[in-house]
Amino acid sequence: MNILGIETSCDETSAAVLLDGKVGSNVISSQLCHTGFGGVVPELASREHERMIVSIVERAVTEANITKNELDCIAATAGPGLIGAVMVGLCFAEGMAFALGIPFVPVNHIEAHMFSAFIPESPDHQTPEGPFMALTVSGGHTLLSLVQEDLSYEVIGRTLDDAAGEAFDKTGKMLGLAYPAGPVIDRLAASGDPGFHDFPKALTSQSQTSRNYRNNFDFSFSGLKTSVLTWLRKHPPEFIEARLPDIAASIQHAIVSVLVEKTISAAQHYRVKAVSVAGGVSANSALRSAMQDACLRHGMELYIPGTVYSTDNAAMIASLAALMHAKGAAAKNRYDVAPFASFGARRP
Repeated sequence: MNILGIETSCDETSAAVLLDGKVGSNVISSQLCHTGFGGVVPELASREHERMIVSIVERAVTEANITKNELDCIAATAGPGLIGAVMVGLCFAEGMAFALGIPFVPVNHIEAHMFSAFIPESPDHQTPEGPFMALTVSGGHTLLSLVQEDLSYEVIGRTLDDAAGEAFDKTGKMLGLAYPAGPVIDRLAASGDPGFHDFPKALTSQSQTSRNYRNNFDFSFSGLKTSVLTWLRKHPPEFIEARLPDIAASIQHAIVSVLVEKTISAAQHYRVKAVSVAGGVSANSALRSAMQDACLRHGMELYIPGTVYSTDNAAMIASLAALMHAKGAAAKNRYDVAPFASFGARRP
């Protein structure tokens, strides 16, 4: 099958073509109009998607060296995400599929991240076998899910407040870093000391206030955000500027250590030997390194997609549609799917 995937859940306009299980193209246009606002402005995101969607889709089809008439299926994000942004890609995909007379498959954006370890990155690409523990970490979501062989899954842990990506961006904003702050903190932390300051790690064995952390797989990062703000207020700007790499490394260590401990603990509790990590935060170099070390120590296999497939992209949308089709779970000939904003609110 030749599958066109479209992704517009937030501030990336992306289209990709999967050719008989191989990625033929994966075009991503990141929006720069939000940088001065310290976060994504929903209305601006929607308008930018409208401006770019036609050219991005045409480029994806051209780079895959096929024509639109050779497409067998079109898939697009139906949610969760910014509702206006989601609507742009969803309506475009439904209209295009209807015009071509081919099936349309609505895809859950978070599930696409969750199964991005299955994106065929090379001829010898390895995928998780049997049940595995999936950590999904992005700007708005932090989830731990137990995934079964038939693609069914159970969410066993989620953030109680801020997601990991939000923790990176909000603490980065406190430090005066450009948005998105996650990649900036990653770069600064490379030359910093993660032991410079011990920021809190809620609901973990390292937390002094969490007595019932065992078998608790939920996350909480709002306390970290408050702690960083309180600490910064106690120190002069020139000191903060001089120790910026150390502060960034300490913040990153607090976030990464929680993600790793929770994931490994959940994998041990459910007795699975494979772990996957996906979502925008999975591009963080410290998280990749720490998770790899932890999995090696505990005899677990680790699956993390390449960085281009970690952030929002359409290849993961097309890939999940292909998986759904192979499992007989893909909805066909639906051109009236309603978008949804939050994970768990509804599924397409």
